[in-house]
Amino acid sequence: MDNDKRPYYGWYIVLSATIIVLLSNGMRMGIGPFIKPVMDDLDLSRTELSIIVAIGMIVYGIGMPIAGLLLKTLSTRFMILTGLTIVCLSIVWTVNSKELVSFLLSFGVFLSLGLSFLSNVSLSPIISKWFVRQRGKALFYLATGGMAGIAVMTPLETWLIHLVGWQHTLLIFAGVFISITIPSAIFIMRENVPEGADIIGPVGSLEKQEPPEINLRDAVKTNAYWKIVLGLFACGFGMNLLGSHGVPMLMDHHFEPMAASLGVGMIGIVAMFSTFVLGHIADRFPRKNILFLVYFVRGLGFLGLVFAATNWQLFIVAFSGGLVWSGSVAMSTAILGDLYGTRLLGILNGWAYFGHQIGAALGSFLGGWLYDAFGTHLYSFMTAAALAIMASLTSLTLPKHLSFNKQIKIIEQHTLVK
Repeated sequence: MDNDKRPYYGWYIVLSATIIVLLSNGMRMGIGPFIKPVMDDLDLSRTELSIIVAIGMIVYGIGMPIAGLLLKTLSTRFMILTGLTIVCLSIVWTVNSKELVSFLLSFGVFLSLGLSFLSNVSLSPIISKWFVRQRGKALFYLATGGMAGIAVMTPLETWLIHLVGWQHTLLIFAGVFISITIPSAIFIMRENVPEGADIIGPVGSLEKQEPPEINLRDAVKTNAYWKIVLGLFACGFGMNLLGSHGVPMLMDHHFEPMAASLGVGMIGIVAMFSTFVLGHIADRFPRKNILFLVYFVRGLGFLGLVFAATNWQLFIVAFSGGLVWSGSVAMSTAILGDLYGTRLLGILNGWAYFGHQIGAALGSFLGGWLYDAFGTHLYSFMTAAALAIMASLTSLTLPKHLSFNKQIKIIEQHTLVK
């Protein structure tokens, strides 16, 4: 085949990374089917198991900056194989657990840590290295893996648990993970990017350049970074509020259980396809404008869900929200790469995603606490809407480029004045 007609090699990396994220994110976020059988087998209360899940959510978030820090000195291949090893050993430990502490450590702590090493935080830096002009498009495709993981893994896990039990389902998951991840890590993940890759040839009208060298300390002193963190905090709060309390909220509002489940599920299904559309425009328009649109529509969606009164209103809101549901992480990662470069992307993205997980834990907790305190879901969903709209307005103030020398000089002058 003529070399000019071959697909750009970076797309093979995107495909492999997307499948890995599908498996890891589907396992972490699609744990609902395991709840009832684990409770029955280990004689755990719902509160005890909920605490384990919440701890796992925090550990998953803590693992992100750890993965980003390790990526500064270690290769993506090493990170993937390390994460796979931790996941498989944790699964073997989990299926042999007989009491609360053992299950907490194996399933809640170590499995979550291993999965964080196989998340988009570990895989987005190598994609950002291979893609400059089409970075937004490539990262949107990576985000598709996360949406597909929730949409595909949840029903698949439900079917397998019914067929062979939750322990064997986890072992099957480990086997599939091994068969896909090891070949991807060894044969596909290449760190050395050819000179001029993804820059030659017309792709939109954007001309991307790697930002000047900057250290981590100076990067986190910039306002732009904390604006990204605020947005991801709002993203985590809203997504996990909906995941934990969306269906119960709709049922409390007199929707039938199946209608409530289909309404929430439609968001993920639509998001799987909308990411392809958003990916095609991600490099043709200013990224901050797309991020504004994502957060703003999502904020209106939370209000629409809590005020929906009929099935057709519910499905219209769910469809509209699904159109932008997966855009925040992809666009935030792309903007971080544009502003700070790919060298620091792993650690900066890791800490930013830790903010996402803090929001996730807070959203899950407040969703239940505010309902118990006030007898309504209105306050929690209005909080999610307010945070999303605040994040949308903040996104509009993000700069296109950063002048680090100027900012560092201002910081030094401010320090001398003190």
